[in-house]
Amino acid sequence: MFRGWSQAFIHLTKKFSRLSCIHVQLMVYSSFSAACMCLHISLSSSLSLNRVELDPHVRDCIKSYTQPWLVVSRSVYSERTGLHKLLRKQTFESDFQPENQEKTSPTLATLTDDSGHTLTSSDFNLRCLTPDKRVEGLLAFSSHEELDRFNQETRQGNRHPELFALYPPPDEDDTVEIRPVPDCPREHIGERVMIRCLSIKFEIEIEPIFATMALYDLKEKKKISENFYCDLNSEQFKNFLKNHTDHIDPSSTAKSAIFSITYPSTDIYLVIKIEKVLQQGEISDCVDPYVTLRECDSGKNKDKIEKLRNQADSFCQRLGRYRMPFAWATVNIMEVINSATLERDITDSENTKGGKSSSIERRGLPRRNSERYSTIDEPFCNVSGFKPATITISTIIKQVCSIKLDMSPVNDTPTSCLSTELIPLKPVAEKSTRLIKEVLEFPSSEVYVPHNIYRNLLYVYPQRLNFVNRLTSARNITIKIQFMSGEDPTSAMCVIFGKSSGPEFLSEVYTPVTYHNKSPDFYEELKIALPARLTERHHLLFTFFHISCQQKQNQSGSCETLIGYSWLPILNIDRLQTGQYCLPIILERLPVNYSLHTPEVPPVKWMEGHKGLFNLEIQAVSSVHTQDNHLERFFTLCHALEGGVIFPVRIREEKIPENKLEHELKLSIIALSSSSLEALVLFLHRVLDKLFTLIMQPMVIAGQTANLAQIAFESVVSIVNSLHNSQELIRDQLGRNSLLATYLYWVFRLPDPPRDMQNAGSRYSTMGRATAATVGSMLLQSRIRSSSNPDIPGPHNSAEDDEVKNILSAKVLTSIMTFVFSLLQQFHEELALQMVVSTGVCRENAYKYAWFFFELLVKSMAQHVSQLDKYNIPRRSRFSDRFKDDITTIVSVVTAEIGTILVKQQKEVEQAEKVNISLAFFLYDLMSLMDRGFVFHLVKNYCNQMSAKSVSMPTLISMRLEFLRILCSHEHYLNLSLFFSSPASAPASPCPSISSQSSGSCSFQEQQRILALFELSPEFKQQHYLTGLLLTELSAALDMESEGYGKTSINAIYSLLCAHDLDHRCIKPEVRAKVAALYLPLVGIIIESTNYLDFTGTGKNKSGGPDDDLENVPPINQSVAMAIAGNPFNTLGRNALLSMQGKSIATLAADTSRHLLVCFLWVMKNADRNLIQRWTTDMPPSQLNKLLELLTICISCFEYRVFCTISVLFFFHAVFIYHPGTDRTMGQREVLRWRKDLTQWRQTNDRQDKTKAELDQEALISGNLATESNLIVLDLLETIVQVRTVLNTLKLFMYISVCVCGCVYHRVCVCVQFGDLLFEEEAEQCADLCQKVLQYCSSPVDENRSQACATLYLIMRYSYSNNFSRVKMQVTMSLASLVGKSSDFQEEYLRRSLRTILAYAEEDTEMQNTQLPSQVDELLRNLNSILSDTVKMREFQEDPEMLMDLMYRIAKGYQTSPDLRLTWLQNMAEKHNNRKCYTESAMCLVHAAALVAEYLSMLEDHKYLPVGSVTFQNISPNVLEESAVSDDILSPDEDGVCSGRYFTESGLVGLLEQAAELFSNGGLYEAVNEVYKIIIPILEAHRDFRKLASTHDKLQRAFDNIILKGHKRMFGTYFRVGFYGAKFGDLDEREFIYKEPGITHLPEISHRLENFYSQCFGDDTLVMIKDSTPVDRKQLNPNKAYIQITYVEPYFDDYEMKDRLTNFEKNFNLRRFMYTTPFTKSGRPRGELNEQYKRKTILTTMHAFPYVKTRINVIQKEEFDLTPIEVAIEDMQKKTRELAVATHREQPDAKMLQMLLQGSVGATVNQGPLEVAQVFLNEIPADPKLFRHHNKLRLCFKEFIMRCGEAVEKNKHLIASDQKEYQQELKKNYNRLRENLRPMLERKIPELYKPIIRPRLENR
Repeated sequence: MFRGWSQAFIHLTKKFSRLSCIHVQLMVYSSFSAACMCLHISLSSSLSLNRVELDPHVRDCIKSYTQPWLVVSRSVYSERTGLHKLLRKQTFESDFQPENQEKTSPTLATLTDDSGHTLTSSDFNLRCLTPDKRVEGLLAFSSHEELDRFNQETRQGNRHPELFALYPPPDEDDTVEIRPVPDCPREHIGERVMIRCLSIKFEIEIEPIFATMALYDLKEKKKISENFYCDLNSEQFKNFLKNHTDHIDPSSTAKSAIFSITYPSTDIYLVIKIEKVLQQGEISDCVDPYVTLRECDSGKNKDKIEKLRNQADSFCQRLGRYRMPFAWATVNIMEVINSATLERDITDSENTKGGKSSSIERRGLPRRNSERYSTIDEPFCNVSGFKPATITISTIIKQVCSIKLDMSPVNDTPTSCLSTELIPLKPVAEKSTRLIKEVLEFPSSEVYVPHNIYRNLLYVYPQRLNFVNRLTSARNITIKIQFMSGEDPTSAMCVIFGKSSGPEFLSEVYTPVTYHNKSPDFYEELKIALPARLTERHHLLFTFFHISCQQKQNQSGSCETLIGYSWLPILNIDRLQTGQYCLPIILERLPVNYSLHTPEVPPVKWMEGHKGLFNLEIQAVSSVHTQDNHLERFFTLCHALEGGVIFPVRIREEKIPENKLEHELKLSIIALSSSSLEALVLFLHRVLDKLFTLIMQPMVIAGQTANLAQIAFESVVSIVNSLHNSQELIRDQLGRNSLLATYLYWVFRLPDPPRDMQNAGSRYSTMGRATAATVGSMLLQSRIRSSSNPDIPGPHNSAEDDEVKNILSAKVLTSIMTFVFSLLQQFHEELALQMVVSTGVCRENAYKYAWFFFELLVKSMAQHVSQLDKYNIPRRSRFSDRFKDDITTIVSVVTAEIGTILVKQQKEVEQAEKVNISLAFFLYDLMSLMDRGFVFHLVKNYCNQMSAKSVSMPTLISMRLEFLRILCSHEHYLNLSLFFSSPASAPASPCPSISSQSSGSCSFQEQQRILALFELSPEFKQQHYLTGLLLTELSAALDMESEGYGKTSINAIYSLLCAHDLDHRCIKPEVRAKVAALYLPLVGIIIESTNYLDFTGTGKNKSGGPDDDLENVPPINQSVAMAIAGNPFNTLGRNALLSMQGKSIATLAADTSRHLLVCFLWVMKNADRNLIQRWTTDMPPSQLNKLLELLTICISCFEYRVFCTISVLFFFHAVFIYHPGTDRTMGQREVLRWRKDLTQWRQTNDRQDKTKAELDQEALISGNLATESNLIVLDLLETIVQVRTVLNTLKLFMYISVCVCGCVYHRVCVCVQFGDLLFEEEAEQCADLCQKVLQYCSSPVDENRSQACATLYLIMRYSYSNNFSRVKMQVTMSLASLVGKSSDFQEEYLRRSLRTILAYAEEDTEMQNTQLPSQVDELLRNLNSILSDTVKMREFQEDPEMLMDLMYRIAKGYQTSPDLRLTWLQNMAEKHNNRKCYTESAMCLVHAAALVAEYLSMLEDHKYLPVGSVTFQNISPNVLEESAVSDDILSPDEDGVCSGRYFTESGLVGLLEQAAELFSNGGLYEAVNEVYKIIIPILEAHRDFRKLASTHDKLQRAFDNIILKGHKRMFGTYFRVGFYGAKFGDLDEREFIYKEPGITHLPEISHRLENFYSQCFGDDTLVMIKDSTPVDRKQLNPNKAYIQITYVEPYFDDYEMKDRLTNFEKNFNLRRFMYTTPFTKSGRPRGELNEQYKRKTILTTMHAFPYVKTRINVIQKEEFDLTPIEVAIEDMQKKTRELAVATHREQPDAKMLQMLLQGSVGATVNQGPLEVAQVFLNEIPADPKLFRHHNKLRLCFKEFIMRCGEAVEKNKHLIASDQKEYQQELKKNYNRLRENLRPMLERKIPELYKPIIRPRLENR
C-alpha cells in the first residue's frame, strides 16, 4: 500500500538489454534499458573499453549508457496476498433459489360476494406434514457462564482476521501517499507494425529484381523511416549475381521488417521501390517485355522468354553490381490498419487517397503543438490493435506485377530479431530461423526522450548531379561512395550497411544508374556506422563513373569510365558535419592531404570552374554527437577542465587559453538554457551529471580555486524550470516532470571522484566547507521506540542501527578513498547550501519545484550513507550540524513559501498543494536517513508555521492532512507511535506512550483514565505525536461540517488502518490490540460525529462530479431508521424519519460515511476485550445510547444486498447461523470495488459483462464482509449486555442476536434474561420479536427455519407463565402483516415450521401437564388459517383489483378483531402505496384511524378526541362502517386485545399524519384540511406546539397548492366493467366501477384486463365487447368469457350541483356515474337527426369513491331515453356552454375559439346547427306534446346565435394581421347563419302563448 523505506537501500540494477551482446569495435554499441531487470551483459569482443582511445565525451556517453541503474530501494509494506482464497462461502436467503413451482391461474370461482363471509378458514391439517429436524439440547444449558463460554467459542470460529481485505481499497486517485515510480529509461519506440514481404511476381520472370521499402508522411512531406531491403529472387536468379557477391550474411536475407510509427496519421504511406540490374535501354524499353509477353502464352513466347533470360544473365555477369530503377508502388498504411478489422485480405487500389488525419498519443510521449495535430481524431488510427492483414498490390506496370505483403501489429519483440545496428535482440531463437529487422524511425516531429543507448549512425542521401554542360558521352552515371579513415585506397572502412543478399557491411556502395541521363536525380540512402572515435582524416569520398552498358568490340575489362572525384570531411573543426551540401567535382587525381581540407581549397582542375555540381544531404542519428552549439561548447569545456588537454582549447573558430577557461565555462553554463528543447532533452542525463559534478567539487584553474557551484546550481534550476514550463512534456499526478523524475530515480548517482585526484596536477580542490560548532546539545537524539517525540533525550551510545546494516552492498571504500572523501565537500551539503543561499528568481524556482531538489538530496544522502562505512555511527552523527541547520532552514522556507502562495496567490493553490506534498515526502524520506527526533522537530515547526497562517481553515486542514497522511504512511510509523513498556519509561512531552493496562480493580481515577483513552485528550496528543496530529485534523474537519475536507481526513485514517490490517507485521492478535489501542480516540470522534453521517442513501455528493453514483452506496433499511427514531414498526410515509434526520444535516457522502464506519468496526474488532468492557461499564447513559445508535447504523450499512428491491419486512435482515460460515441475510446487493491487489480480477462498477467467476467472487467477498461486520457488532453487544441492561441495548441486541439461530445462548438470553421487559404490557419488543422470528420460519433454508422454530417455541414456553395471551395476539398479527406485505412469501415452508413447533410442544415432557400444548395447538390452527389467505392472494398478484378485493374481505373477516383488521388495513395501504394509488392508501389509513378512535372513545372520554368513526365522515362517509364493532364484541380489558402501539393517542395521530401526507401526494389537498381538523385538537390538548407549527405549515402548503394548481389537477378516470360468462364464477353478470389514474384512455384499461384474463382463460376464450349496448345473455357462447368496458362520468342531480362548486368537490365522494348509448328504432346505433335517440344509464355503487379499493360493485342501475329533439336540445346546450366558456376566459385561447367557431358557423359543417334547426324548427310539430321541446330548442338557438356573435367579435381582437381574411370569412358565415335561422327563430307556437285562465267577461 504505502511506499516507505527505512533502510536506504542502494540498488545497482543492471540495465535490461534487448541485445544478446555488445559489440565493441572502433565503433561502440551499447545496450538500452527496456526494463529494470538484473541481467548479465557480456562483451563479445576482447577489446576492452579502457583500451580504446576515445574522446572524453564519447567515453562518458558509453559509460552513461552502459553502467547499471542506481536505485534507492524503499521498503514497502509487504501486504499479504491470496487472503480471499481462505474465504468460506456464506449462505444467504437472498441467494437461495427455491424450487420452481408451477404458476397457478386464479380460480375466480372461489370469490364470494360482499356478504361478510370471512375467507380465513382452512381445512388443511398440519399434522399430515413432516416436521423439520429439531435442534438438539434446546434446554440443555444450566448456567449463563456455560452459555457465555460456548457462544463465545462459536462466534470466534472461522472468523476472517483482516476486515479490510473484504472492503474496497482506497481509491488510487486519492492515495496521495503513493509516489508513482517513474518508468525505466528506455529507447523510444513508437507503435510498431511488422511488414513481411511474401512475394513479388511478374507475368514473366526473366531477371532478378530487388525491393526497397520505407515509410513516408505525405502531409509532412518527410521520409519517416530508413530503407528496408528485401530480395525475393529465386535461387536461379541469385546465381546470376554470384560473381559480384562475396558472401551472404544471414541478416541480409530478412524478408520481414518492424516499422515504428510515433505519430500515426492517415497520410502515412508505405513506398515500395523495385530495382533491377542495369541493362542497355530506357526504362520503357525494359518494361516492354513484361507488358507484351504473358506466362500463359508460354508455348508461343517460350523462345522469346528464354532469350530474354539469357540476355539478362549476360547483363548480370557484366553489370551485376549496378542497379537501375524499375517500378514503384504505394500503400496507405492507416487505411489498411483501419479496415483490417473488417476484411482480412485487402486489395489496394491505385494510390488510395488518405482521409482525415489521426493520431494516438502514447503514454510517456509529449504532445504535439502543431496545427496538424490539434484536430486529430485519435481513435481513427489504432495501430496496436488491428488484426493481421494481407495486402495485394496489382497496379504496377499495367497489372503485370503483383506484390503481396503481410501486415501485423507488434506488441513484444519477436524471436530472431535484429536491431537497426544488426545486433541480435532478445529473445534469441534456439533454432536458426529467418531473421526480422527493426527499421529505424525518423519521427515526423520531435520526440522528447533522453538518449540512453549508444547509437552513432550517419545517413548519406545523394540528391542530384548536373553534367548537362559537360561535352562528354558520360550519360550512365553512378557514384561510388566510400567512408575513408585516410587517403590511402586501403583506408576505406567497412562501415556501410549492406543491402539484401550480401554482406552486412561494405566498404563501398554504388548508386543506381538512370540510363542516358546527364543530370540524374538519386534516391539512394547510405547508412554508415560511425566510429566511436573520429579524426580529421575521416571523410566521405565520392567517385563518379560512366558505365558502359554495351561492351564494345575492342573493349575489354572494366565497364567503368572515371569522370571525377569529390569528398566531404566528416568533422569540421571537431564537429560532425550534417546538412545540405553542394560539392564541386575534381577532374584530376586527388591531391595529397586532400582530406584535411574542404573541396574548395586545393588548387587543382575543377569541373566547370569549381562550380558546385553534386548535391547531397547528410543526417546523423547519434547519441554521442550533440549537433547543438551550446551543448557541444559546454561538454568541451567540461572535459578541458578535467585535464588531459593542451591549451589553448579550440572550440570551432575560437581558441580559449587556460586563464579564460573559468569565464568561458560560466558563459557556457549560462547558455545551456538557450539550447533547443529537443537537444537539451536528448542529452539531459549527461548535462545534469556534468552540472552536479561542478556543484560538488571546486576546480583549480590556472592555480586558482574556481567555485562553479552557484552558477551550476542556477543552471540546474533554470533547466528544471524550462522542462516544467514546456507544454510538450508531460507530468505525473504529483506535478513532477516525468523526464526529471526518471533521471532522479534511475540515473542519478554521486559524481565519481577524478581518477587523478591524488596527483599533484589535479584540477579538483580539496578544500572543504568549514565545520560548524557542535550544536549536539541543542539537537535531539533518537531512539528506536521513542523517536516520535522530538523532546525525548536518548543515549549517546545507541545500538547498531539495523537499517544501516541492511544497506545493499556497494564495494567498501578503501582507507585512502575514505580519507579523500572526508576532505571533499559532500554533494548533499553543497546542494543544501546552494538552496539556502540562492536568491531572486533562482530561489523562487528552486522552491517552486522543490520536489526535484528534495529527491536529489535524499538520493545523494542515501549514497552518502552507503558509501561511507558508518555502520557504527549513530543516526544523529551521520550528517553534520551545519547540514542539519540548512535542512531546517530549507523546510522553514518551503513552509513559508506555501503560506505565501495561499495568502497572496489564491489562483495557485494547486501549486501550493504540490509543494506541500513534496515537502511531506522529503521529511518522510529523512525519517529513514536522519535522526528521527530532528525530523519530528521539523514536523512540529511545520505545523506551527501552518497554523499561524491567516488562510481559510479548510485549505489549511486539507494541506496538513495530506502532509500527515504521507508521514504516517512510513513503514516505521507504528514503531514511532506505539506504547512504552511501563509508565516510568513514558516521557512527559510531547509524545510519551500509554502504559500497559492492569487487570486489577478500578478506582475512580482508573475509571476516568479508561474513559480518557477514548477521547482525543491533550495527554494522548503528547503521547502519540503523529497519530494525535492526524486525529486532531480529523476532528477539526468534521466540526467544520464540510464534506470535502471530512472526506479527505476520513480517507487518511481509512487508508492508514487498511495498511495496518494487511501488514504482515500485525498478524498476531496482541500486536493488533496494541495498534487498535492507538486509535481508541477515533471511536470517540466517530460517536460524536454520528449526525454527520449519511446512512439514508439520499445524500448527494456535493462535488457534483461524474462519480456521484448513489447506487454504489446502499441506503439504510427504512425499518432501521424508524427503530432509531423510536418507532420500530414500518409504517407508511416518511414522517417517522424526520426525528432522526432532523438532528443534523448529513455533511458526509454515503461512501465516506462507510469508510468511517469500517474504521470504527476495525478498532472494535481488534481492541482489547477487557478494555472495551471497562469502557462500556463507565460510559454515561447518553454516550451509550449514541454508541448503540452507531452500531445500528453499522448493521444496516454493511448489510448483504442482492436484489434491487429494499426489503421492508422489519428491523435488521442480517441473520447469523451457528457459525459465520453459514451466514444468512436478505437485502439489496451493493456494487463494490474490491481490492485489485488481493483478487484475481478487477471489478469496475460500469461493467455489464462480468464473468461468472467474477460474480461469484464478488458475492463471496460481500457475504463475508456482511458476516464479519455483524459479528463485530455482536461481539461488542455481548460485552455491553454483560455489564449494562438498558432498553435500547435490548432493542438492538434483540434484533441482531435473536435470529442468530445457531447460537442457543441468544434465544435463552432474550427469553430468560430479558423476559420481564420483553413480555410486559407497555413494551413493544414482543411484537417486533415475533414478526422477526416468523419471517425466518418461512425461510427456504432448512437451517434457518429449524433455528427459528426453536426460537418461537421458546418464546411461547417462557411467556406461558407470564403473558401468553399477549404473545398469541402478537404472533397472529405479525403473521397477518407478514403475509400481507411480502409478495414472495413461501407459505409451504411456514406450514412446515408450524408443524415443527407443534412437535416441540408435543415432545416437551416438562410442559405436558400444563395447558401449553393445547394453547400452542390452537394458536397454530389460527396461523394455518391465515396462510390459506396467502394462497388466494398469490393467485391474484397480477390483478390488483382482485387482490385488493381479497384483502378487503380478509380485513372484513376480522371485524371482531381490531388488531388484525388494523394490520390488514395497513397491508392494503402499503399495496396501494406501491402502486402509487395514494388516495386509496390514505383511505385505508383513515379507516384504521377510525377503528382506533372507536377503541379510544370506549376507553376514555376526552373532548379533544374524535367521537368514534362519526367524526371522520367529513373525510369520507365510508368510514362509518368502522363503527360496526359494538361494546359487546370489543372488550378493551381483554388480554392481548387492542394492545398494539397504534391503539394510543400518539398512534392515532401517527396514522392520520401519514394519511394527510398521502392525500397530499394524491393531490387531494382539501382532504388534508379535514384530516388535520381531527389532529389539531389532540396536539393542542398535549401542548405540542412544535408539531402544531409543523401542522399549520403543512396546511399552508396544502392551501397554496389548491390556489396554484386549481383546475389543473387531474383526478381519477372511471370505467364501467361488466363480466359475463360462467368462467368468471361469482363475477358472472356483475358490474363494477373501476377508478383509474387521470387521463387513462379506454384502450389502456382494456388492454390491461385483456392481458390478465387471457392468461387465465386463454386468448381464444376471452372476448372483449366493443360497444356499450346492453348484453343479451342468450346470444353469448357459454364456453367463452366476455368483458364489456365503458367510459363513465360522475353524475349529479341539479340540487347536488349547488353544493359541488369546485373541481375537487365534483371528484370526491362519488357514488353515481352515467354513460350514454346512442340508438335508433331500427336497431342501428346511428341514424338521421330526426331518428337519433340516446339512452342514459345511471349506475350507483355500494361505496363512495375514493374508497379503500379501486373498484366498487354496482348495486343499482337506472335508464331513461331521450327523443331526437331532446338529443338536439342537449347537443345545442353543450355547444352554447363551450362557446361561452371559450369567450369569457380570462386568458382566451385563440386556437380553441376558432375551432369552436369553425364547428358552429362553418359553411360546410355536416349535421351542424343549421341542419338541426332545419330538421326540428322548420315546421311546427303536429303533436302538441312536442310544442314545449320545440320552443325550448328555439330558445337554445337564440342563445347559441348570440354566443356565436360574441365569439366572432372576441376573435376579431385576438387575430394577427395575417388572419384578417379569415375573420372576414367567419363574419360572413355568421351573418349567413343568422339570416337563415331568423325565420325559424321568430316563428312562435300560438298555443304556447294562450292565457292559462280565460277571463270571465261573460259573467259580468
